[in-house]
Amino acid sequence: QVQLVESGGGLVQAGGSLRLSCAASGFRFGDFAIGWFRQVPGKEREGVSSISPRGYYTFYAESVKGRFTVVRDNSKREVWLQMDNLKPEYTGVYYCAAELGYTHHVICSENDYENWGQGTQVTVSS
Repeated sequence: QVQLVESGGGLVQAGGSLRLSCAASGFRFGDFAIGWFRQVPGKEREGVSSISPRGYYTFYAESVKGRFTVVRDNSKREVWLQMDNLKPEYTGVYYCAAELGYTHHVICSENDYENWGQGTQVTVSS
């Protein structure tokens, strides 16, 4: 059974940093692409970042380029999203998602993910 557990969210002032973690179990982690998505009440879920199964390729939304970094350690079955120089518009619930993928591919669309975590709240105050 696929399980994804996010952690690391919280309240931070603008300009601060947070590091989100997505811990995985129940599947061949190294064969799955991982995506990070953000949802704000009343808005559609937005893709933030994604990483290919072996970590060779990454994707970032334009709004977070230069501020967010995604990395993974397949031996630990974990993915991290380092978020620096945060802005209030980054506030929302952050979800990680996993889907079987080709070694060198990232998966960017939420419609292509079937496995989701429960989310972690990130609040950036101005």
